Amino acid sequence: MQLHTQTWGEGDRLALLVHGIMADHRTWRRVGPALAGLGYRVIAVDLRGHGASGRGEYSPELFADDVVESLPTGAELAIGHSLGGLTLALAVDRLRPARAVYSDPAWHLAFPEPGFGPEVFASFKTAGKEQIRAMNPRWDEADVDVEQRTLAVWDEATALSLAPLTGRDLLPAAPVVPSLVQLADPSFLISPERAALLRERGFEVRSVAGAGHTIHRDDFDGFMASLEGWV
Repeated sequence: MQLHTQTWGEGDRLALLVHGIMADHRTWRRVGPALAGLGYRVIAVDLRGHGASGRGEYSPELFADDVVESLPTGAELAIGHSLGGLTLALAVDRLRPARAVYSDPAWHLAFPEPGFGPEVFASFKTAGKEQIRAMNPRWDEADVDVEQRTLAVWDEATALSLAPLTGRDLLPAAPVVPSLVQLADPSFLISPERAALLRERGFEVRSVAGAGHTIHRDDFDGFMASLEGWV
């Protein structure tokens, strides 16, 4: 599936951005322009079932195939958040960016509380601003507004499609290209034990102190600082 994309900048270097579940390219509203200011041409996708992209069947493999179909190969940088991190990991051998950043990637879907699973994510479709604020107290009001608008056009079946992955260990065996794993503090997706295993496998791992799962919205400055040497 050819995906809808958003581009910032006209630089000589290319950066690719892949969002997480429930979001679309608008989640990168600050990151895209910031990377453009560093000399990148930045392309962000809307995954299938999200934003202005098409609907259909859903699986991580299909998300990855779409990204490969829609984005150029050989970019200098690719960043994937959460589900986008899983998608990027499944596409990176074909996209072949010079560097990959996996921001709190969904490589182990063990949910933090009993009964909190894909069906609960699907229920967020109708979340109001107060609920979004309560769940994300560090977000700017602009991000709360963006979240509500993205939820309105999101197909919640994308969340339900992840149910078979619950509890599975999806950590890559090794980095295909030089790779940074950027973690929330704490991360409910990558435990300290799994972070140590990723280091053993050749990934660089950095945490952004105090940041929640959507690091680039919780602490934009911390997110960018954590990318030092990678952008």
